[in-house]
Amino acid sequence: MIKTQVLVIGSGPGGYTAAFRAADLGKNVTLIERHPSLGGVCLNVGCIPSKSLLHTAEVINESKHASDLGVTFSKPKINLEGVKKNKDSIVQKLTGGIQALAKARKVNVINGYAKFISKNQVVLDDSNEVIEFEQCVIAVGSRVTKFPMFPFEDKRVMDSTDALLLDDIPKRMLVVGGGIIGLEMATIYDALGSEITIVELGGQIIPAADKDIVSPLFKKAKKNYANVFLNTKVTSMSTLKKGIKVEFEGKDAPKNDTFDKVLVAVGRTPNGNLVDADKAGVHVNESGFIETDRQMKTNVENIFAIGDVVGQPMLAHKAVHEAKVAAEVICGEKSGFDVLTIPSVAYTDPEVAWTGKTEKELKEKGVDYEKGVFPWAASGRSLSIGRSEGVSKALFDTKSGKILGMGICGTNAGDLISEASLAIEMGCDMSDIALTIHAHPTLSETTAFAAEMAEGTITDLMPPRKRK
Repeated sequence: MIKTQVLVIGSGPGGYTAAFRAADLGKNVTLIERHPSLGGVCLNVGCIPSKSLLHTAEVINESKHASDLGVTFSKPKINLEGVKKNKDSIVQKLTGGIQALAKARKVNVINGYAKFISKNQVVLDDSNEVIEFEQCVIAVGSRVTKFPMFPFEDKRVMDSTDALLLDDIPKRMLVVGGGIIGLEMATIYDALGSEITIVELGGQIIPAADKDIVSPLFKKAKKNYANVFLNTKVTSMSTLKKGIKVEFEGKDAPKNDTFDKVLVAVGRTPNGNLVDADKAGVHVNESGFIETDRQMKTNVENIFAIGDVVGQPMLAHKAVHEAKVAAEVICGEKSGFDVLTIPSVAYTDPEVAWTGKTEKELKEKGVDYEKGVFPWAASGRSLSIGRSEGVSKALFDTKSGKILGMGICGTNAGDLISEASLAIEMGCDMSDIALTIHAHPTLSETTAFAAEMAEGTITDLMPPRKRK
C-alpha cells in the first residue's frame, strides 16, 4: 500500500496545478494519470495541439491574402507529416516540462486508472495496488460526447481527438456543431484544403456569445465555406463506400448529402461517474458532475473536486484557479473560488472572445444597461493589417457606469479580452477605461473606444449620444 498526504487524480491543467501547489506548500503529494503522458486533454488532445494547427492555418491564410498588400506568394505546398511533427513536438515539450516540474517538486507520479474504494483509499485497476490518502483532489476532466446515432466505428466519422490526428485532408468535410471546437477545427481543415459544411442545431454559431459579436465570423464563414446551416438537425448517418451519407432536417439544408469525413463536435461529458466516487460517499449527479462549495470541497470533507467535472464553463483556466484554491485549503490557508468573470475564447479566424455578462443575459435578467460598440473598420491598426471586420462591445451598468461585460471579435481577441476581465474584477467604470491611455495604433485601443462610445466622448467616430 502507498500512503500519501494528498492524492490528485488526473494530471490536466487543474490536476497538475493542484499537485504542484500542494507540494510547494509542504505536502507529500501523489499524482495519478491514466494516460502515458501528463497534461490531460488540454495539452495532449485539446487546447495546445489545436492552437498549433490554428497557427499553421493562419500562416496559410495570410499567404493567400498577401497579394492584397502587394506581395504575391506561390501556392503553399502542405507537407502533412511536417505539420503533424510540429504539432507533436510542441505537445512533447510541454508535457515533458510538466514531468520535469513534478520531479523537481518530488511529486510521486503514478500511471494508472484510479477508482475509489473508500473515502480514504483508491485502487489502481491494472495492478490492484491500493493508495491511501488523507486528502484527495478529483480532477478527472471530461470526455467527448458521443451519441449512439452516429457511426463512430467508421474512422471517417471523427470526434475532436480524431480530427487532431490529421490522418488526411478530406475533400468534403461536414462539421456537426457550430460551437467553439467545431469552428476551430473547421478553420484548420479549411486552410488545409477541405471544403467545409457546418450544421448547427441552434439559430447562431457559438450560441453562448452575443449574436452581434459572432456576426463577423459568421459572415466570413458563409463566404469561405461551402455551407453553414443554422436551425438544422442531423437526423441520421450511414456509411457508404464513397463516403458518409447524412440526412438533414432544416429549412435551408438539403434532404441529404454525402461527405468524405464528418466531425461531430457537440460538447463534452464530465467523467464524475467513471471513478466510483459513490464508494467514497461523493455525490455525483446524473450528468456526471460533482458539486462543490467555494473551497472546492465535495460533500465528503477530505475530498475536493476541480475542473470540468465540477461544472461549466469547461475551461482550462477555470480549472487552474480552482486547483490553487483546493490545494491552499488542504494546506490550511484561507482561500476560496470567488470570481466575477471567466473569459471564453474561440480561436477562429477572426477570433471571438467575451467576458462578464453578455447582452442577452442582461436582457433576460432585466438589468438596465448601456453599451458602446466600436467597429474595427475605424481602427487604424486593424486596417493596417488588412482586417476590417472586427468589433468591440462594452456593456455598462446604467446607474453606476460599472463595466458588466465585453465581447470582441477580431484579430487577437483572445489576448485583448483580459483587460476587460481585469476591469470587471476591479469594478472599473467606463471612465476608468476611457481615460486609461492606450498605445496608438493598437488593437487594444478598441476597448477604450468602446467605452468612449458608451460615454459619448469618442472623437474617432461620431458619438451616438452624450452621457449625462
